[in-house]
Amino acid sequence: MLMLVQVCGDNAMKKTAVYKWVKRFSEGRESFTDEERSGRPATSRTEENIAKFRQILRENRRLTVRSIAEQVNIDRETVRKILTENLDMRKVCAKMAPKELTEEQKQSTVFSY
Repeated sequence: MLMLVQVCGDNAMKKTAVYKWVKRFSEGRESFTDEERSGRPATSRTEENIAKFRQILRENRRLTVRSIAEQVNIDRETVRKILTENLDMRKVCAKMAPKELTEEQKQSTVFSY
């Protein structure tokens, strides 16, 4: 374990996780990728829904995650993930905005103190 910390530093796995993986591989597991799970596949984060979100946000950027979720009938966590992960947006006050502003957007921004 000490060698793992020396090589990986702060990114090293915790001791309990290492023991869990050692046990899995000693029981015959050959891959570290996730195994298939039963259940319903996720269907909300589709290209069609992402396009809907883009259109909704073009019309009004001051919508809350809750109001968008109600409008498209998707749970709030999925809405938040689409906004942050797929559309690369973050919350600024009560308005969703791109994480990176273009030079034109930076110039047009007015700050009031």
